[in-house]
Formats: sequence, structure tokens, C-alpha cells
Amino acid sequence: MTTASTGVDRTVLRDMLSRWPSGVAVVTTVDRAGARRGFTATAFSSLSMDPPMVLVCLDRAADCHPAFASAEVMAVHLLNEDQAHLAQRFATKNIDKYDGLPASEGLGGVPLLDGVLARVECALERRIDAGDHVILIGLVRRCEVFAGAPLVYFARAFHGLRTATHHREADTP
Repeated sequence: MTTASTGVDRTVLRDMLSRWPSGVAVVTTVDRAGARRGFTATAFSSLSMDPPMVLVCLDRAADCHPAFASAEVMAVHLLNEDQAHLAQRFATKNIDKYDGLPASEGLGGVPLLDGVLARVECALERRIDAGDHVILIGLVRRCEVFAGAPLVYFARAFHGLRTATHHREADTP
């Protein structure tokens, strides 16, 4: 199948993109009615240090898109290597992602997940439509870092991060 706008084969494009290892995040918010929403993201990045800003990309077809379209806050949780179950849960459509999951409240009532590698609480500053996704830009209000190793997504599967070692033999004359 090819995209109508560019003629690029979607299967090849997805395969190419799967070759880029990425950290895994769960992004949470609370909608105007007070319902907790969230999704799994691999497209997360720092954007600016002054002012401190981050960005995350959300598929406009996601069931939580309407909540993020009007939310005032979001939290991005960088997952530990033992939290693939959370990544799967928040990637699943049409379920209560918080059922049985303990979560505290952060700034503006945003749900905060425990046991993560790091998390950042943001005011949702801007949304930019980009193809079939929306880029959510958050102004950082609070961030925390915890112990652990990251969960990584590569070749359509979750992995722990292994340290690569490269030993270079000394040149001998």
C-alpha cells in the first residue's frame, strides 16, 4: 500500500522507521470532565531549554485525541525496562487504561504513574497538526528523575537497554 500524497510504500516506510530504536513513554492527561486519559508514545523529544519545553506526537485517530485536543496539562512518563505491560496497556484502544492502576495527581490533576524512570509535568502550550498526527508541545512545570534503565522500542518489540562495548586493539608497530 502506498500513501496517496507521496507514492511511498507504507510497508517499507514502517519497516524503515522500526529500525530506529526509541525510548517508550506513557503520556497522561485529565479531560475537562475529570476523566483520566493516556497513550503510549515513542515520538518524544526535548524542544527547548529556555523556556523548558518538550514535545510528543499523538495519532489523531487515537481514542484519547479529543481529551488531549482540549486538555490544559499533560505528564510524560519515561518507562523503566520492566514496564512493557504499561506500554501495552496504554497502547490498547477502548479500554479503561487506569483500571486497577494506582496513580497520584500532579499539577492540574494530571495522573502520575509510579515506578517510572522519569516524568515531566507540563502545561499544554500548543498543538500543531502534522499529517495524521498532532504535535503536543508542553511547557515544563515539574520534572523528576528516578533510578532504573529505560524501556526501548525497536523492530516492533520492547527491549531493555544493553550497554555496547567496543574494545579497540592498540596499534602495534
